[in-house]
Amino acid sequence: MPRLPIFVLGLLMGFHAQAQTELPFEIEPITSFDEPWALAFLPDGRMLVTEKKGNLIIVTADGEQSRPVRWLPDVDYGGQGGLGDVAVHPDFENNNLIYLSYAESGTGDTRGAAVARAVLSIDERGRGTLSDIEILWRQYPKLVGRGHYGHRLLFDDDGYLWISSGDRQKFTPAQDMQSNVGKILRLNDDGSVPADNPYVDYLGDDPLVDDEGVYGEIWSLGHRNPLGMAVDLDGRLWVAEMGPAGGDELNRIIRKGNYGYPLVSNGDHYDGREIPDHDTRPEFEEPAVWWTPAISPGSLILYRGTLVPGWRGDAFAAGLSSQAIVRIELGDNTAREIERYPMGARIRSVVEGPDGALWVLEDERNDSAGRLLKLTPTD
Repeated sequence: MPRLPIFVLGLLMGFHAQAQTELPFEIEPITSFDEPWALAFLPDGRMLVTEKKGNLIIVTADGEQSRPVRWLPDVDYGGQGGLGDVAVHPDFENNNLIYLSYAESGTGDTRGAAVARAVLSIDERGRGTLSDIEILWRQYPKLVGRGHYGHRLLFDDDGYLWISSGDRQKFTPAQDMQSNVGKILRLNDDGSVPADNPYVDYLGDDPLVDDEGVYGEIWSLGHRNPLGMAVDLDGRLWVAEMGPAGGDELNRIIRKGNYGYPLVSNGDHYDGREIPDHDTRPEFEEPAVWWTPAISPGSLILYRGTLVPGWRGDAFAAGLSSQAIVRIELGDNTAREIERYPMGARIRSVVEGPDGALWVLEDERNDSAGRLLKLTPTD
């Protein structure tokens, strides 16, 4: 199918929102960090912020930062790698468990993402220490390069741990059932594989697969660089992922779904080679919405609060290259961009705070200063 020019696609996808000058919220700068990547709230209202170089910082709502939390795992810092996401166990008030994703070095010049959990203790001065550290998951195999780790973390309403695993810029592993690269993965909170995962009996389905493979973890495949995950009000999982040159996607994730990469994409390779569009291969799942030009989604949340009733049930994507926050209306298996809020900086992460305000981390790159911002609605 002939491709529409990029500027035409931009008009069709509603990029008039970039011209919007009045934002529906006040922006309050709180503090700033060194290459921040992720943000999570503790039950007491304090935040955990990761910095790519390997620091985890405890932050109060007014911006007071602790000294770095002690005894973090070693990270392989460089390119897109380093310390990544942070998630708080749903029962943190009783078990004090947090989860961290990060890039881990391997043999030779290889590396891959890993996920660890640990007990977080915070002393009377507000400084944290990790103990009882366990590595629950690793990308397999470790590969050369420092890109497309993915490694976003999410707990769903049933307490399962979801991990997004990028394709590590290697393309073909996303379709390889003997690798957990380029996949969406579902685990129990202790890292074990749930008995009802779709591929736990895959060895019996395909006798050529190595019996020491990682297929049991896999929920869906054919992903490029999934950097945002959110569960909607009906318990459905949505994933935002970066496409190649154009073709960023928001996908409704279904059991055993194959989302086609690298065999299909609505973007092209960076060297100009075309990739067949999704509509040429109906056996693959099509994105619910896609963007050309790219928005470069860095994270995704589902707004569940009541501070802004009109936002409830909508998704918000952090835009890196688009330097915006993108509001998305979700249907059963459809989605559409309904608003775009220009922020004037690369947005790495958006999180809903306990009071319903949006808390935003800027990237620290070019003119983006790595600030933590609080967005409070004006209406």
